[in-house]
Amino acid sequence: MKIHFLDALQDLEKEKGINKEVLIEAIEAALITGYKKNFNQASNVRVSIDRENGIVKVFARKTVVEEVTDSYTEMSLDAARDINTVYQEGDIIEVEVTPKDFGRIAAQTAKQVVTQRIREAERGIIYEEYADRADDIITGLIQRKDAKNVYIELGKTEAVLPVSEQMTTEMYNPNDRLKVYISKVEKTTKGPQIIVSRTHSGLLKRLFELEVPEIYDGTVEIKSVAREAGQRSKISVHSNNPEVDAVGACVGPKGMRVQTIVNELNGEKIDIVRWSQNPKEFVANALSPSKVVQVEINEDDKSAFVIVPDYQLSLAIGKEGQNARLAAKLTNWKIDIKSETQYKQAVLEGKMKPIDSDTDQFTEEGITNELAIEE
Repeated sequence: MKIHFLDALQDLEKEKGINKEVLIEAIEAALITGYKKNFNQASNVRVSIDRENGIVKVFARKTVVEEVTDSYTEMSLDAARDINTVYQEGDIIEVEVTPKDFGRIAAQTAKQVVTQRIREAERGIIYEEYADRADDIITGLIQRKDAKNVYIELGKTEAVLPVSEQMTTEMYNPNDRLKVYISKVEKTTKGPQIIVSRTHSGLLKRLFELEVPEIYDGTVEIKSVAREAGQRSKISVHSNNPEVDAVGACVGPKGMRVQTIVNELNGEKIDIVRWSQNPKEFVANALSPSKVVQVEINEDDKSAFVIVPDYQLSLAIGKEGQNARLAAKLTNWKIDIKSETQYKQAVLEGKMKPIDSDTDQFTEEGITNELAIEE
């Protein structure tokens, strides 16, 4: 290995961002192993690569002793003083023991080390790139799939879409383009492993940020998201500008913005509701598309009792309780729903106390909930 070898390392440092000195130190360490393996030496040695001319030398490190018992690791005091009279017993002396054909071994070892370090560096760069993009969305190309996972090409690497993160309403076909949410980036012995999701609520949030400029610039804020992937989602929004309608901005002209997101999520229904600092209003809004007559809040156990018109009860609860479940998740309040008739009957039977007359009432002329996509 001569000067051209050092020039090659210099070029690698510029192209791959791998420190030249780190590479040289790694080659030196690998050459120690190569020397011991190829020359059957168990002695304590040091390999040095000259930083100016690239010449490789091997030095055996020997301890100065009065009487030599192991010639590979020890040197007599008389022999040491033949080299330099200042040596004393216990000193460490380095003696060059470079084999004649060591250059061939050095070249092979250097190639292996450099190749490995380049691979490690590229993996490190990929890891840093995608670690910084965790909790973001990215578009990839479906490469292949097996019995459980879908593998998505992201350019320099691939991501894994586990079965637990796949939407049951979707088909994943090779060569299809797909937007996914980066949920986790991990370092492994085989390089970075990127786990992506199609079911994460963060995917819905990021899609709205892409489609709605008012969300991207901070005028409209997404307060909470509740999602049952592939079926239905609820998202609460708030405008920081009184002149901007948060719900209208998310729905877009003729529903175009939210429809784009619905199409991306393969027809998943999306309710966009107005967030309110008043928990009664927020709970009432969250039960969209159902109308709400009255809401009573219990701050102690963070529960809400809701009365809805008789004809709205099934709508408020939703299929298999989905609407009520999503509303509870969106607001972070426990929600108990009863129709007006059920409430009155419970009061007459003494099973419930009448709701305070001061409790806010919500009528069709009052708070109205917006449903972005009609069922």
